[in-house]
Amino acid sequence: MNRPAVFFDRDGVLNEDTGYVFEISGLKWIEGAPQAVKAVNDAGYFAFVVTNQSGVARGLYDESHVDTLHAWMAGELAKSDAHIDAFEYCPYHPDAVVERYRQTSPRRKPAPGMITDLLARYPVEIDRSFLIGDRSSDLEAASAAGIRGFLFPGGNLKTFVRDLLSAERSSAP
Repeated sequence: MNRPAVFFDRDGVLNEDTGYVFEISGLKWIEGAPQAVKAVNDAGYFAFVVTNQSGVARGLYDESHVDTLHAWMAGELAKSDAHIDAFEYCPYHPDAVVERYRQTSPRRKPAPGMITDLLARYPVEIDRSFLIGDRSSDLEAASAAGIRGFLFPGGNLKTFVRDLLSAERSSAP
């Protein structure tokens, strides 16, 4: 059965964007982030993360660091009875210093590849799905994938998500 999804950008939405976050000690949750993910779960939506990770391409850290951080985030979210259904990231960048990551990728936002890959793998109700990002490139990726995008202005993510979910319920047929 299809159900809607919320696609979260990571840095600047779920956690503070302090520049190339890849270590557990460097991750600081945005206020209300675990509760926002739980609200999405409780509303019956898929919860996905779609994040560019050009630090891999720049040689600042490895893909294993990204995987470890995402596993830790999942564990921390579980403490709030929240979960992410899938973490997607793009390690590629056209100006990479690490040659194997030097490419223009259809998965790197503003391209929609991470979103469309998830849409192909999960039974997502596209019309009721949306992305929350902190940059115009996030919103461009959402639009290119055929879903709505909302710019997170900062502050409490739980409040922002709760208001979006409330508006969705109000507009549902």
